[in-house]
Formats: sequence, C-alpha cells, structure tokens
Amino acid sequence: MSEQEATMRRIGLVAASAMGAVALALSSAGSAAAAEGTLTVGLIPHTNPSGCYTTNIWPMLVVNNTNQAATVFGLPNCQGRQIDQVGPNQSRMFEFGASVSIP
Repeated sequence: MSEQEATMRRIGLVAASAMGAVALALSSAGSAAAAEGTLTVGLIPHTNPSGCYTTNIWPMLVVNNTNQAATVFGLPNCQGRQIDQVGPNQSRMFEFGASVSIP
C-alpha cells in the first residue's frame, strides 16, 4: 500500500469515527429533548411535552403522566420561585402555582 493510500485510509477512518460520534450525540439529545407521555396543566393536556406551560386556573392541577419530573413555578412563564416538583405518574394541586416546566 502506498503512503498516499495509507493516508487516505486514515482520513476515512477518522471521518467515519467522527460521524458516528455525531450520530450518537444527536440520538441521545433527541431522546432527552421531550418527556414521553401526557402532562396536564390546569385543564389542558400536552402530549410529549417540552418547555413551559402557563395556566390561569387556580388552584392549579398538575397531572404528570410522563417519564420526567415537572417543576412548578409561582409566576407565569416559569418565572419566580420554584414551588415544588411533580414526579412521573403523580398528580398534585397547587394553590399558588402558575406555570410548569418539563425538560
């Protein structure tokens, strides 16, 4: 094998390894991007939720039928003090909650 062929082969192996690492990173990020299941905030269900959900219904009911914990905030748009968390497959009612965040 010539030196040029050996160099091209090493470049190909490095490129293949890098592409594999990128694919693995993207697949891991995609699975953690959203919770799987349904999160109900107030009276509105959200399927495979991700992000922040605000309600104007008090007391605020949170039904977390997902695989992730949801964090309850005292102000809209997931602002203010974190009041509590609602674990996977749990339900809670919050007198002063206004919004819920889930990864």
